[in-house]
Amino acid sequence: MKVGILGLGTVGGGVVNVLQKNSKSIKRRTGVEIELVIAGVRDISKKRICDTKKIQLTEDPFEVVNHPDIDVVLELIGGFGLAKELVEQAINNGKHIITANKALIGNHGNELIKLANKKKVRFLFEASVAGGIPIIKALEQGLSANNIESVAGIINGTGNFILTDMKEKGRDFNDVLKEAQGLGYAEEDPTFDIEGIDAAHKLSILAAIAFGTEIQFDKIYTKGISNISTEDILHATELGYTIKHLGIAKRAENGIELRVHPTLVPNNKLIAQVDGVMNAVMVKSDALGTSLYYGPGAGDEATASAVIADLNDIINNQTSNHTLGWKSQQKIKVVDNNSIHSEFFLRLLVTDVKGVLAKVTGIFNDHNVSIEALIQKQVDENNNAHIAITTDKVSTKTVMSIKKKIEASEFNQADVQIIHIELLD
Repeated sequence: MKVGILGLGTVGGGVVNVLQKNSKSIKRRTGVEIELVIAGVRDISKKRICDTKKIQLTEDPFEVVNHPDIDVVLELIGGFGLAKELVEQAINNGKHIITANKALIGNHGNELIKLANKKKVRFLFEASVAGGIPIIKALEQGLSANNIESVAGIINGTGNFILTDMKEKGRDFNDVLKEAQGLGYAEEDPTFDIEGIDAAHKLSILAAIAFGTEIQFDKIYTKGISNISTEDILHATELGYTIKHLGIAKRAENGIELRVHPTLVPNNKLIAQVDGVMNAVMVKSDALGTSLYYGPGAGDEATASAVIADLNDIINNQTSNHTLGWKSQQKIKVVDNNSIHSEFFLRLLVTDVKGVLAKVTGIFNDHNVSIEALIQKQVDENNNAHIAITTDKVSTKTVMSIKKKIEASEFNQADVQIIHIELLD
């Protein structure tokens, strides 16, 4: 099997290292020797993390996808401009594609999958979600006898690192973000990570495989973690919760929910204990019940593990002609976020005068919303009380109406913070 690689950065270099290190065991599994023929790079002279002595290097990526001897192209450059052009060209040339590029799939996956099916080539992307965790294979193969009810996951390591450090060390969001950038966990522009875009790309893939729909990245409700404060974390801890940035895909009576947002998770749930840069995906299905898939969501050899697993599947012809694992796809409506029902956490800053608490609870009563818990954390130097409230299950529309009413009151002193609560039962 002759292979070409687009990109020899962290992931591409990791692929080369793992293939070279484990060549004997991989051949024993597949009966085929994998030959790395050519790699497209930006700068041939650049020092790399892998041995490239036996690999032809080129600064023209189209030389890789047009190479007559190549059977499989590994797209590991990221983005969805040039990457899309190269993948399309490779498919049209009859070459199988393996990619770790969640942005490419989230934005152009539907059309690329259709093209691959038309040209009768494989288009695989295990490494695009949760690094080395084989979650796509679990959904496609291991859980194929099940009806999937929900998928909920920590699928961005940067955000999880930040929230973990804020909780464990009481640090400010911006302070931890700077550290994450210094450690290489976050980019100079961290928007994709901290605002949930990266997680939304990944969730769109998981949902399509779980429910047999087209990829619907543009319909995912997305909210980041940049407005999470140490006060939110302290209140959540006192109430018995941990704040995690979750991607959630869930069946509902009127369609499927697709959302990425900060979430209060009960401390006794396993996913609440997933810390640092680690990823975890919890799947609830009718036959198996609840299962959890845990591991590193990034890193050179971790991601390489998933890339090479896809390569082995192509060699062994173990993949379906239908890339998302379904021979027929359903059109399932995505539920509008305002219609989603959830328990909620609200944090308020109000003037600490007699009767204010009664007015606050009165607003909830006016909306027929039950308060499950209420704590007053402190009174600050400005005589303002910090209050945290959790509700029973209520629509997003209703809780936003409560927020609006509180913020319009004479006693309110700041924007009301609202965070979903997921019991994950």
